[in-house]
Amino acid sequence: MSRRKSRIIAFQGLYSWDVGGMSEKDVLELSWVNQEPSDDGEKSVTLDEEGAAFSRMLIAGTIENISAIDEKIKAHLTNWDFDRVNKVTIAILRMSVYSLMFMKDIDSSIVIDEAIDIAKHYGPDDSYKFVNAILDNIKKTL
Repeated sequence: MSRRKSRIIAFQGLYSWDVGGMSEKDVLELSWVNQEPSDDGEKSVTLDEEGAAFSRMLIAGTIENISAIDEKIKAHLTNWDFDRVNKVTIAILRMSVYSLMFMKDIDSSIVIDEAIDIAKHYGPDDSYKFVNAILDNIKKTL
């Protein structure tokens, strides 16, 4: 599985944890990931060990450091109330800020590009511009 798919799964897991009230344990089990082909034409995701481990690391690390991550995001919101930011966008930002802050072995441009692509596909209209601006500003402070 590609790192992009792992990031998508991590973002979905973080969204489910935040909005759906799924426990951290249940999110980290990844049993909720659709691994079977679907009759309705949806693409299935096949989890390999490396991809699942990367998804789990992103999820667990983000949840473990949620206070510091949220504070970093809040510090870079101009004329925005954190609680009013779209929850999909928050999940993407949280996962990406975790990567920027704690995964120094991954180039920040890769983290930001991946977040923009995920926001284009899953986020509300033009959320990718918001994600790009916030992450770019955070990157400059690290």
